[in-house]
Amino acid sequence: MVTLELMRKISAAFNSRDVERIVDCFAEGATFCLARGPEPVGRTLKGKTAIRQALSDRFTQIPDMRWEGQDYILAGDHAVSLWIVRGKGADGEELNYQGCDIYRFEGDKIIDKNTFWKIVEHKERL
Repeated sequence: MVTLELMRKISAAFNSRDVERIVDCFAEGATFCLARGPEPVGRTLKGKTAIRQALSDRFTQIPDMRWEGQDYILAGDHAVSLWIVRGKGADGEELNYQGCDIYRFEGDKIIDKNTFWKIVEHKERL
């Protein structure tokens, strides 16, 4: 059963940008689907090694990345976190996106994490 305390611990780990602290929240064979990437699900990371590398790369590119205004919905071994991600990328991109993560747990470890965020565009299209 997922708890509010566990979700706050995971959020604090991500906001610390301490890759090892974050990776410790995941099960060894966990899957993490990023919001961006070449696949319909963004980019799929499988296992702690892939997650560690992607997070290390992310925080090199966006060293001040942070998640604010977090709220949680808990349902058995699943949870949803709602947030706004902010930061400035090395390429100059300003992050200010509303998003959510859908989690599935085994005990207190994440086995699946799927990230979604709004795409901000300044074009006239639906």
